[in-house]
Amino acid sequence: MSTPVLSVVVTIVDGGETLERCLKALDRQDEPPRLEILVPFDESIATVSSLAQHFPTIAFLSMGAVPTDRPTQSAAGQHELFDRRRAAGLAAATGELIAILEDRGVPRAGWARQVVDVHARLPPGVIGGAIENGRDRLLHWAVYLCDFGRYQLPFEEGSRDYVSDVNICYKRRALESTRELWATRYHETTVHWALQRAGEVLYLHPAMVVDQMRGSLRLQDLLRERVGWGRLFAYTRAREMTWARRMMFALLVPFLPAILLLRVVRGQVAKRRALAPLARAWPIMLLLLIAWSLGESVGYLTAKP
Repeated sequence: MSTPVLSVVVTIVDGGETLERCLKALDRQDEPPRLEILVPFDESIATVSSLAQHFPTIAFLSMGAVPTDRPTQSAAGQHELFDRRRAAGLAAATGELIAILEDRGVPRAGWARQVVDVHARLPPGVIGGAIENGRDRLLHWAVYLCDFGRYQLPFEEGSRDYVSDVNICYKRRALESTRELWATRYHETTVHWALQRAGEVLYLHPAMVVDQMRGSLRLQDLLRERVGWGRLFAYTRAREMTWARRMMFALLVPFLPAILLLRVVRGQVAKRRALAPLARAWPIMLLLLIAWSLGESVGYLTAKP
């Protein structure tokens, strides 16, 4: 069998119908390059065996039992499983280009071809793509605008401080240079900061598009999720900070919700998109950002995930 041009690691987050939707989209790509699709799973996921029968060309990678530092029922424990699944997929990938998707992100029909073409034209080793909202519901808009508003179309291609591991592709050289950082657990920020320090550019391109398709949402679950994820984000930063710098960031965190909300508003006004959903969703967004900031503050204070 010839070496794939593009390996795609699909991170199971929701599983079930959400995962099936994502895999169908990958399986039906227009003019696809030679593809290798990898789906790492651990024993906490019950629905993979039936899906494997429907997608015989997709590699489902069993990880067995995966221990976590935090309880798997918690948002932090769940995120750790996501990170370890990504790491297992990256380690198994054989393509010269290696992409990461989440099962919540459904790639559009020409996504794989666009990924390969964009990488062929451009030198950066890290190229992220656009993320659109696929659910026209209030809570979905609130989460989407908080998490992915900066990646909503339209935007000009070019270098960025951040690109998202929900829709990203690496040249192999970039991943290999940071292997020790993601060998057991992939942290997007840790890997990307190391690449930037080495002179690598994080590039954002509008041709690579996925649609974010989360399932049903409850506000209380989202608030717990934000606290856990905010704490994890701060932990990854705190590992590289002095105690004094950690305390300074913890003291500044109370100002974050307003700053982040204003940043989203400014971005959407500039894009002239989703202004009506933004007008309805901003109170919920503020709650989500407060929860995130609370978690981030704890992460800086404790330096623990």
